[in-house]
Amino acid sequence: MIHQYRLNGCNIVLDVCSGAVHLVDDLAFEMIALYESHDRDEITAAMLKKYGSADLTEEEIADCWDEITALKEAGQLFTPDSFEPMAGRFKEKSGNVIKALCLHVAHTCNLNCSYCFASQGRYHGERAVMSPEVGRQALDFLIAHSGTRRNLEVDFFGGEPLMNFETVKELVRYARAREKETGKNFRFTLTTNGMLIDEDVINFANREMSNVVLSLDGRKEVHDRFRVDYAGRGSWETVVPKFQKLVKARGGKNYYMRGTFTHHNPDFVRDIRQMLDLGFTELSMEPVVCAPDDPSALTAADIEIVKGQYEELAELMLEREKEGRPFTFYHYMLDLTGGPCIYKRISGCGSGTEYMAVTPWGDLYPCHQFVGEERFRLGDVFHGLDNPAVRDEFRACNVYAKPECRDCWAKLYCSGGCAANAWHAAGSITGVYEAGCELFRKRMECAIMLAAVRQQAKQERA
Repeated sequence: MIHQYRLNGCNIVLDVCSGAVHLVDDLAFEMIALYESHDRDEITAAMLKKYGSADLTEEEIADCWDEITALKEAGQLFTPDSFEPMAGRFKEKSGNVIKALCLHVAHTCNLNCSYCFASQGRYHGERAVMSPEVGRQALDFLIAHSGTRRNLEVDFFGGEPLMNFETVKELVRYARAREKETGKNFRFTLTTNGMLIDEDVINFANREMSNVVLSLDGRKEVHDRFRVDYAGRGSWETVVPKFQKLVKARGGKNYYMRGTFTHHNPDFVRDIRQMLDLGFTELSMEPVVCAPDDPSALTAADIEIVKGQYEELAELMLEREKEGRPFTFYHYMLDLTGGPCIYKRISGCGSGTEYMAVTPWGDLYPCHQFVGEERFRLGDVFHGLDNPAVRDEFRACNVYAKPECRDCWAKLYCSGGCAANAWHAAGSITGVYEAGCELFRKRMECAIMLAAVRQQAKQERA
């Protein structure tokens, strides 16, 4: 399977199953499109008819044909899909090993964001905070189920986790003590809306957190439309100086500004530019997750605007790189020479198998977006996993379990997409969220173009 497209003046050919990316001229681009459905004489005649013998010789067409054939024989074009028999093996090989937990230390929040998928942090239930006892048990559960894996990951999540900051600190202390006893290594992440950031939080985060995710939607008017307190006041003026102070103290590294775009700001590149003007360079903007009838939901017209915005964003990144002012966009981080192994590419994110979310009272769910959906409760950290059917369901979920994914050129990049989005959109974790797929494919086209242009520039400099 190949995927061909033109973007930012580039003719790009992706060989899906080998991962090879080719930047080609117009002749090669058109010949590749015809190569498998037409013979050599037919393609030669078609090219001569289009370009004319004065601009293109049969010898040039023959040379191009030979180059395409050589790439095919080298396994870099028209590579057959041989991965389906591997589907599921990665999760089977990993057994019941768990490598990461998302600790919901606070099912409560000091902001009242109307688009919040977690119902202002309550996850459709009562407000609650995690006790140190539950948190310690969750860490013990992770250690006990991590097998021989040394590196373990824990996300402090909410609601707003800083509303239970003393428990966060206690759990980090406990984990560091357990590291010495067990030979494990914990990597912590904190996600925060920023309202409670102070010197203590900054010092603690910079000492203990491998990454910090900071919620900022970009422009003041966009951010303050949704991210308001319970009196209806916007939070932009409060959080931006706190974020700037924290990021400066971290040396501008190991953080992400994480924004959300909705029906009200599909032109999200304006928000990216605002973040850059504020001095932030590690950025992410995510499409809103909400019901289709929600006023914030992206419409079909919005989707088309967003796709154009992804292209504009890629052009902005190249422009700023030339100026010596680069920035990172999370969804455009792509390594064409490495990246995840094929097992990971076809098996997905690991939710429900190697990654789980823990509620304040210790219940286990496949990930934070399933919390509160009782049908997906896996068990709890005190008694273990007592719903093997759900775990087996997630273990069987891979890119080849989704009929809609089989012929999609992006399947080895999205790994079948988000199970939670599929569940909410199609009623099954083996379904698809079509709007999300459309946006993902556009993001990948932009990311591949960026990576290919950078690689080409690197080779030209060498």
